[in-house]
Amino acid sequence: MSEALFCIENLRVAYPARSGEEASWAVDDVSFTLQPGERMGLVGESGCGKSTIGRAVMRLLPASSCIEGGVTFQGQSVFDLMPNQLRKFRGEAIALIFQDPMTRLDPLMTIGKHCIETLQAHSPELSTPEAKKKALATLAKVNIPASRWNQYPHEFSGGMRQRVAIALALLLNPKLIVADEPTTSLDVTVSAQILQELTRLCGEENMGLLLISHDLAMVAEYCDRIGVMYNGKMVEMGSTETVFRQPQHEYTRSLLKAALHIQAVKDNGELIIANDSEKQLPIINDKSPILSVTELKQHYTIEPNFIERLFKTQAQTIKAVDGINLDLYPGEILGLVGESGCGKSTLSRTILQLIRPTSGKVEFLGQDLTKLSRQEIRSSRRQIQMIFQDPHACLNPAMTVGQSIADPLFIHNLADSVKAKEQVLWMLEKVGLTPPEVYYERYPSDLSGGQQQRVAIARALITHPKLLICDEPVSMLDASVQSQVLDLMLQLKEEFELTYLFITHDLWLARFLCDRIAVMNGGKIVELGLTKKIFANPQHPYTKTLLAAAPLLARA
Repeated sequence: MSEALFCIENLRVAYPARSGEEASWAVDDVSFTLQPGERMGLVGESGCGKSTIGRAVMRLLPASSCIEGGVTFQGQSVFDLMPNQLRKFRGEAIALIFQDPMTRLDPLMTIGKHCIETLQAHSPELSTPEAKKKALATLAKVNIPASRWNQYPHEFSGGMRQRVAIALALLLNPKLIVADEPTTSLDVTVSAQILQELTRLCGEENMGLLLISHDLAMVAEYCDRIGVMYNGKMVEMGSTETVFRQPQHEYTRSLLKAALHIQAVKDNGELIIANDSEKQLPIINDKSPILSVTELKQHYTIEPNFIERLFKTQAQTIKAVDGINLDLYPGEILGLVGESGCGKSTLSRTILQLIRPTSGKVEFLGQDLTKLSRQEIRSSRRQIQMIFQDPHACLNPAMTVGQSIADPLFIHNLADSVKAKEQVLWMLEKVGLTPPEVYYERYPSDLSGGQQQRVAIARALITHPKLLICDEPVSMLDASVQSQVLDLMLQLKEEFELTYLFITHDLWLARFLCDRIAVMNGGKIVELGLTKKIFANPQHPYTKTLLAAAPLLARA
């Protein structure tokens, strides 16, 4: 038998404890081996130790962490590498794709500079034109056009930044890729393309892949073997097919049950939709829209730099939102789906008037928001609130949970401090953070991802809005927590008589939750209709492509 590519033996990791606290094992006695060309998935809830394993492998843990056990790569101990060996090892032997690309990309460097710097750091003999040629070919593999070469990370959507991070990992042809939630912010078509590319490289280059993910359907489709982690321990491991068909551990069974709850299908293969669209027809037909978007455009101009002006290069216009017409009716959930960079998030920010549109109208409760003053827009936001993709990024780390949720009440002069505390405690109870008095005093860093998202939902609901714009609100959560948060959102919708504009790249999530779906591509809505009809009989070629690319557990 050939030598193992990569081996973890009895690994235990404890992070530095705060003063007065006892250190606990984030990873507790984990062992597994990866062969050349093998693809292994590592799944489990947030906080179970998956990412810690990825960082331990790359020696990226805090210096005072306690580490026991061994990690070997091609027979050599990773923990014994000298600093100069370690620099070469990272990138050339093993590449790590992080979940959050903004922590990986320098905001002061263009995408092209990132690529050339990475290549020349490891291959100084490469000339800049040679490095650029190789980098452009790698960027093309992840659908980043050459025209974006001189742009900065902030000019890319979240999904496109993730594609850049994946390209940087592929540049040096590593022998093992550790991918930590690499497709969390990507749409299904790009996810499928990238994972197919990684799968091809595993086969052709004998490259190993350790895919850390909470997306069970994706792991089922692309991995040979799966390890299930719970509370720092590996509770189940085996071939993907065996684990999914005959899960042995109770936690594995609960994960699969939660994922299948969202991807619900009847025995005859017919789709089950959480909100039966037919009951929504009278609402849509009999009432005026709560939100009406007419010919909305949001165009950006990229000015040429000094060198480009010398060559008389014209300014480039990006049509992020290009003539959108959309009506949203009281009490419905309208899903907005499409690939990263298609304009979904720009549309939501333009509706909220966080960015003013190039042209077009946004009418909310009969009032044109585009004509309002800044002060009037601010007061209108009491009725329209937004839940963002990353709850950690939108919660102030210096404010307690109680202060964060109460903040909108003070901004809109809706309560004094005594009343505000009463309302916040009541809302914490509503979103399932009990006992509320305990969570009221906690900071975001003390909470898991699912708990942080519940805080974000509570803060959005505290002003009793009529419309909630949800921008990928559960994409960073694992299957069991995702299921809980979605059920909570459906329950709160009935209780607070809410209307949702639900932005997602997860088609099965849109099918589970939404009454109607709008499919967006290249700044335009290419298809709009009842969820059941779009899934049963998609009309537009792009919608058909999206549906074909989406991994489904039931058919995995």
